[in-house]
Amino acid sequence: MKLGAIEAGGTKFVCATGDEKLNIDKRIAFPTTTPEETLARTIAFFKENPVDALGIGSFGPIDLRPESPTYGYVTSTPKPGWANTDFLGTLRSALAIPAAWTTDVNEAAFGEMTLGVSQADDTSIYVTIGTGIGAGVVNRHALYVGRTHPEVGHFILHRQPDDTMVSTCPYHENCAEGLAAGPAVNKRAGMAAKDVPADNPLWTIEANYIAQLCVDLTLAFAPDKIILNGGVMHQTQLFNLVRREFSELLNDYVNTPPLTEYIVPAGLGEESGVIGGLALARETRRSN
Repeated sequence: MKLGAIEAGGTKFVCATGDEKLNIDKRIAFPTTTPEETLARTIAFFKENPVDALGIGSFGPIDLRPESPTYGYVTSTPKPGWANTDFLGTLRSALAIPAAWTTDVNEAAFGEMTLGVSQADDTSIYVTIGTGIGAGVVNRHALYVGRTHPEVGHFILHRQPDDTMVSTCPYHENCAEGLAAGPAVNKRAGMAAKDVPADNPLWTIEANYIAQLCVDLTLAFAPDKIILNGGVMHQTQLFNLVRREFSELLNDYVNTPPLTEYIVPAGLGEESGVIGGLALARETRRSN
């Protein structure tokens, strides 16, 4: 069985093929431009490298309700040109294979559950902190979906008293994404997160906001593990800063595992999404 995966981010697309054991054999990445150009490149890759099923994880918001007339669409995204794009339908028409459809963070959460750091956990949350902030929730080894998918990047946080930066989110002045995603770090520092020195005081502000988000997720979902990934988390000193802030904020209200085992980096690194896509494709192929 040949499997395909698409990790469709707002900045870049990753397409890959692999086998039933989730070994990746081919992988390509290219910028996310217009829907027409980007989906055409995606289709061309899979026509050159045929697969039996696809697992797709997309930036959003997206429609995950199979009964909806816009199921498979990217819906109200601020990404220019992509609002109301029939992503899934376009690929199904061109490739005529079964395909799983979910968010990019759900896809990565599924990858970590399948082969990554949360294999032994009943409930885990994968959080990406990069260009935006999003989370995928795995509950009893199934992806959590409500009326729509969670949008934890827009949880409202308590702003630090000395933080006067105007939020980078066009919708909310005090949400996690507007205060703590990569563009917010860039705005505060005047440089990309990867270039900010580890001892810069802004990381204390950043850690507090990420810790607030982790507290909210802990109280809302009671997970066994919170996995932090994405470009901002490449600043690995953040993990201990976040754990310290988390401990102070939670104040022993509920029990958690030891924080070094509870708030952790991704086990699959940058391949969480692709591995998750292959795993979703495998499940889809077996059920069809």
